[in-house]
Amino acid sequence: MPRPFLIALLALGLGLSGCSSLGPQTLDHARLQYNEVIKRTTEEQLLLNIVRLRYTDTPSSLAVSAIAAQFERSQSVGLLPFFTAAGGDINRSFTTVLPQAQIMGADRPTFSLTPLDDQEFTRKLFTPLSLDGVIYLAKTTWPISKVFRLYLENLNWVPNAETASGPTPREAPPASSFLRGVAALQRLQNQGALVFGMAEQEEILGGSLPAGAVSARDLIDAARNGMEYRPDASGRHWRLLRRSSYPVVRIDPRELDSPDARAFAEAFGLKPGTSELRMTQETLPPFRQAQAPGGLTQLDLETRSLLQALYYVSHGVEVPDAHRARGLVTTTRDATGRDFDWQQVMGELFRVRSQPGTERPTNAHVAVNYKDHWFYVDEADQDSKSTFSLLVELSRLELTGKSGPGPQLTLPIGR
Repeated sequence: MPRPFLIALLALGLGLSGCSSLGPQTLDHARLQYNEVIKRTTEEQLLLNIVRLRYTDTPSSLAVSAIAAQFERSQSVGLLPFFTAAGGDINRSFTTVLPQAQIMGADRPTFSLTPLDDQEFTRKLFTPLSLDGVIYLAKTTWPISKVFRLYLENLNWVPNAETASGPTPREAPPASSFLRGVAALQRLQNQGALVFGMAEQEEILGGSLPAGAVSARDLIDAARNGMEYRPDASGRHWRLLRRSSYPVVRIDPRELDSPDARAFAEAFGLKPGTSELRMTQETLPPFRQAQAPGGLTQLDLETRSLLQALYYVSHGVEVPDAHRARGLVTTTRDATGRDFDWQQVMGELFRVRSQPGTERPTNAHVAVNYKDHWFYVDEADQDSKSTFSLLVELSRLELTGKSGPGPQLTLPIGR
């Protein structure tokens, strides 16, 4: 066999052995691809459920609980005799050989999909956001108006389109006072005149005790449980106190007479000149005439669940005229009997556009096809994009970590 050929064959073998970095190279490309697909399909699933709710359809979700990606590679090098017509001399019938090299690769990912329809999922979907949850969101960088509009049914019993928290109502819900007050609150926050914080209070537990009845051990045990024994002015009696903290909204005293502070106070029935407002959850009587005549010194919240928030934003979906004509959605009418424009409630919060056809809109941030139409969030609509992003994060926060066995659907792909 000629020496140059042997050298070439050796180089080919070395080249094949140099492919040992296939694993890292595959991970370098595959990880981001899987990440992008998971992100895109998660967003599309949420948008599809929002559109379904607008059509009074049942939402449904699948969680990608696991991805097992298996990458395989095989390689071989061989020599194939090349036969020639050299008469009957068998020793000269193949004077030439042809080299053969073969590399084969396979990607066999397995996805585990978990249907989110068990009891735990349903409970979380229907559970209203806690007061602590509202405070947590209010102290993030999300605009307070966006958080309040999404997750509050009412504030001091001023309604935020309460009937929009379920299937589309036939009559337009009241929301103008709430929207006006929240807009003023947002402007105060933008000016740095509004802060969410905590305040402390002391609560006396039981009656007074003789000084001799309180031992050093009692003092230590009380401190260990967040309480305190404190003597009175005479020093002959002690009382057990418990300290606790509660959330408040503080308004800069210098801004209390500003137009925004007055508009905020007027919208929610607040006592003029109050710079610190305690935040509570469903402690006020539901009828405003039964509330304090001089004005309130608290912000009392009734919150929404995640499902109610999704129903609420579903009214930002543009329904095609053809679907309205077929009666596929409920038509809401105002006090004059005219079709109600839901953008009066959803304006600058959330909007899902629609268009017919088979081609995905080129200007879509996220899009889904439903009933022969494309429904999408415009990539230039920053308000809707930020609201949708918040809903994605909140759905992850609310619905992940579900317990219980639950069925799983495992799909091997690529065989």
